[in-house]
Amino acid sequence: MREVVLDTETTGIEVREGHRIIEIGCVEVIDRRLTGRHFHVYINPQREVDEGAFAVHGISDEFLADKPLFGVVADDFMEFITGARLVIHNAAFDVGFIDAELTLLNRGHGRVADHCSVTDTLLMAREKHPGQRNSLDALCKRYGVDNSQRDLHGALLDAEILADVYLTMTGGQTALSLAGQGADQDESGGISVIRRLAVDRPRLKVITASEEELALHAERLAAVEKSAGFALWNGEPTESI
Repeated sequence: MREVVLDTETTGIEVREGHRIIEIGCVEVIDRRLTGRHFHVYINPQREVDEGAFAVHGISDEFLADKPLFGVVADDFMEFITGARLVIHNAAFDVGFIDAELTLLNRGHGRVADHCSVTDTLLMAREKHPGQRNSLDALCKRYGVDNSQRDLHGALLDAEILADVYLTMTGGQTALSLAGQGADQDESGGISVIRRLAVDRPRLKVITASEEELALHAERLAAVEKSAGFALWNGEPTESI
């Protein structure tokens, strides 16, 4: 399955007040493995960034002045996400802004729902952890995902962090990791940092037992059974005569 973990940054909180997207970050996941492919772009919103939004992401009007308009990047962006399942934290916010941009562009792209299914990790976290804080930072702490570089929000960095959180949150066992298998442990034995394995690492070689080795193994099991004074009869242990 192809999934795209997505995040955006915007000029403000409310799309109905004319706020626009200024950054899009996406990372690709196929069959629960990060592929290394990503889509990342800054966008000139043709309006000022609110002071409150700037305090969150630190992206200034001056920085965005020479960046492309949404219409310039829209086709490449839609090509990247089409057919994938989007994974977004608080999806209603990001999808609402993307849909608004597509509507303003009026190029026949329709809406996000016409091209992708969407998984909202905020709703997923609320179901798994009712009554608890479920911000991305809170989930990083809960699942042992390193977010130490997240002084300010950034779409690509947040998408990469969310990918780690999502894969950990949906991977079943999260509190135990064998040494050397992708996690560092803290002093209490819990996972403190998730370390992503290289996607191009060599595959492990699988060695199967030969017929001779299987026969020797069966002989060994028979010898152990005999020395223990028991025999198997119809699948049940019975005392041998």
